[in-house]
Amino acid sequence: MKNKIFTGITVLLIGFLLGGISFYLLGKFTGPQKGYAPFTPGVPKQIIETSKAFSEIASSISPSVVNISTTKVVRRDATPFFDDPLFDFFNPFRDFRMPKKWKEQSLGSGVIVSGDGYIITNNHVIEQADEIRVTLLDKRSFKAKIIGVDSKTDVAIVKIDAKNLPTVQWGDSDKLQVGEFVLAIGNPYGLSHTVTMGIISAVGRANVGIADYEDFIQTDAAINPGNSGGPLVNIKGELIGINTAIFSRSGGYQGIGFAVPSNMARLVMEQLEQKGKVTRGWLGVTIQELTPELSQKFGLKTAKGALIGDIAKGSPAEKAGIKREDIILEFNGKKIKDVGHLRNMVAQSKLGEEVTMLILRGEKEYLFKVVIAELPKEIAEPGSGDTPEDSLAEGLDGLGVMDLTKESARQLGLRKDEKGVVVVRVEPGSAAEEAGIRKGDVIQEIDRKKIDGLNDYNKIVSGIQPGNTVLLFVNRGGKKFYVTLRSS
Repeated sequence: MKNKIFTGITVLLIGFLLGGISFYLLGKFTGPQKGYAPFTPGVPKQIIETSKAFSEIASSISPSVVNISTTKVVRRDATPFFDDPLFDFFNPFRDFRMPKKWKEQSLGSGVIVSGDGYIITNNHVIEQADEIRVTLLDKRSFKAKIIGVDSKTDVAIVKIDAKNLPTVQWGDSDKLQVGEFVLAIGNPYGLSHTVTMGIISAVGRANVGIADYEDFIQTDAAINPGNSGGPLVNIKGELIGINTAIFSRSGGYQGIGFAVPSNMARLVMEQLEQKGKVTRGWLGVTIQELTPELSQKFGLKTAKGALIGDIAKGSPAEKAGIKREDIILEFNGKKIKDVGHLRNMVAQSKLGEEVTMLILRGEKEYLFKVVIAELPKEIAEPGSGDTPEDSLAEGLDGLGVMDLTKESARQLGLRKDEKGVVVVRVEPGSAAEEAGIRKGDVIQEIDRKKIDGLNDYNKIVSGIQPGNTVLLFVNRGGKKFYVTLRSS
């Protein structure tokens, strides 16, 4: 019995001993070791190559992106209030009657498009600047001169005295697809050569209210103040847009940015370099969007095309035989998406070019050949694509107006029964701008005379003598007030 107990205890001890030795040896060879590298996930080769490709694009484009700083001197005359002798009593040595002036500085971006110093940017970046300074990636700084500007597309060309500069390659913005990757490069808030990435959110954006001719690329690549005038490039490193504006309630990035398409910007640039100005094509028609109800009346299955509401006398359209109530379905073989689309195509047509238009008249389609003419200077183009072309009023400095329709009243937040004329353009620097009149204001009275429409407006304005001050009764989104305006 004792031998059995001894044998059992011995076996048990040997088992514990062997188990301890095994546990030690197992931990020695399989446990954590000092000096081992941390775990690194396996990144797919495609992702690594894509990341490298974006870095290469940024490094190749950045040298052609410039920082544009502008300076302008702002002057303001002292108000008559400061002529009061009371101010002389408090500070007899200060002359309050001296004009005040100060310098305002602003920052923007630009992109070099030719090795001899031509740079494309936004008009609003250099507008009214007394001095323009361009700084390159290598910190060299140059004084720039303006070659030409086009406020209707917000495009400007400046030039610096330099040679063999790095340039960007032009891309074809007409081939862009929604969802493509893009990079935006610029100087937001003065942070030089900042690169952001996103996709193309939409193309052909119009009626944004930024420029007269709008065909914007919309992107979610981060664009902030200071990015204006900088390039928007595709994954090939090609320039496909000029960053122009953002939609924001806070003043900063909120995921919606707009860029002028490269094809439009390039056409403007070539005309500014060659002619010093931009000429645009003209048909001489007043056009409007087709609503579903109008489409049904005119026998269309879909609300596509542009309805002609009026024909200018002696215009290319009248000479070609086009009539009021015709519907333009195609322009040079391209289907009309909306009024803004047609307007841009006509404006970008070459002067003297014969174009083919597919017209729906009644229930039949006809082909018309029209010779494009130059847009007359006296024509005041509206600010959005769905408004007709109205002449600037003689006698009221800087205003372009049109009839207030039920649809436009609804868009402006007014009652459908409101009468008057709506302001579609305010000339920069005009008396109208100084008086505080804005695009979208509705003029309902002039010198206490009621305005029911454009006929009343023209009749009253024609009787105003130059230099007279008139009293306007204005409706702005339902808020009504008086404005005085000196006639031209």
